[in-house]
Amino acid sequence: MSNWVSADRVSGYLARADHIPHRKEGEAVLLDLVPRTVKRILDIGTGNGRLLALLKVDRPAAHGVGLDFSPPMLQAVREQFKGDSSIEAVEHDLESPLPALGRFDAAVSSFAIHHLTDARKHALYAEVFAALEPGGIFCNLEHVSSPTAALHDQFLQAIERTRENEDPDNKLLDLETQLRWLREIGFTDVDCFWKWREFALLAGTKPR
Repeated sequence: MSNWVSADRVSGYLARADHIPHRKEGEAVLLDLVPRTVKRILDIGTGNGRLLALLKVDRPAAHGVGLDFSPPMLQAVREQFKGDSSIEAVEHDLESPLPALGRFDAAVSSFAIHHLTDARKHALYAEVFAALEPGGIFCNLEHVSSPTAALHDQFLQAIERTRENEDPDNKLLDLETQLRWLREIGFTDVDCFWKWREFALLAGTKPR
């Protein structure tokens, strides 16, 4: 994960972020799931604030908190939302428990949680549940593992990568396990709402 404090690594990622295959499709479904009436949004591993910016288009009154541990990413958030007091960028390493930031109507994440160990993923999901208001929604647009080695190779080919140059920070976990975790933690209406190969949108709601 230390690679993400490098300005070169961050700028390289941001340059290709819009060109990740089918990403915008997954984001469109996520935007459809998050109610337009939400007042507070937590963005876990916010990067440059991409998701918060998309969510704010139809939710201009919402307040957002973006968490990230990368100084170059946080600087990008602050530049993007300069003069917008409704967005707060908070430095936080997701390896540690979520800070006390109050309750949220929605928690979102995009291609961040798969960098954590499986044990930390599970703990984070429980922390998100605790941070949500009753009725709050959690949407995780995530990179999950393929069921077979052949499907993983096909995915890498589709995104123009190989096993030699795939992201060494990835700690991929299968979709079914993560959906089961969300249900066991207490989320309801849990499902995979969109999927393309190893990209999937997992979501669930905290009961009222």
